Amino acid sequence: MNGKRNEEMSIEDETVFINMVQEMTMRVIGGEYRSRLIAMPKGAVIRPTQDKVRESIFNILQDVSGKMVLELFAGSGALGIEAISRGATHATFIDNNSKCIEAIKANLKSLAMDNCQYDILRADALRALPNIKKEGKNFDLVFMDPPYYKGTTKKCLILIDSYDILSRIGLVVVEHHRKDDLPLDLKTIKIEKVRRYGDTVITIFHKIL
Repeated sequence: MNGKRNEEMSIEDETVFINMVQEMTMRVIGGEYRSRLIAMPKGAVIRPTQDKVRESIFNILQDVSGKMVLELFAGSGALGIEAISRGATHATFIDNNSKCIEAIKANLKSLAMDNCQYDILRADALRALPNIKKEGKNFDLVFMDPPYYKGTTKKCLILIDSYDILSRIGLVVVEHHRKDDLPLDLKTIKIEKVRRYGDTVITIFHKIL
């Protein structure tokens, strides 16, 4: 990344963003970009984290200043954007859906974020994690909201544990269905907090030192 700040949107870019915002259901909750719109990707089957759940997550996390963030199954990029808004240094957004990648790019551009604050990768999360390990990257905060009922949550946690991509202060924030089976016999991370919101559960793992 070259560290240059995004230029203002062109007319074409504004049109793309406005078309997305027509299905808008979310805003940034806190920090520098508070109340700014977050566009949902049109035509993509995603399950955006509810505002009250996002707010609860960041109330639990408290200060995220200076953190290196990874958002898997990023969708609109709402959690990574929220983290940057609240002072995180950098966020890496990973999603395998082209419409989601388009929405993330439009959202970041609409906020005129510095290019050095983020990376965007279209990839399957399960395949991306080994590459992250090879590149020697470590993250202070990993968000993941995989599809329900497919066992993906468990597979991702096992890979995160196996590849050890967390920093010494690393946390993994998992949004999952209450019936999802999570692995409990992990070697490098363990459950720190669990919060339930109806059928949605937020489970936070921390790095074992």
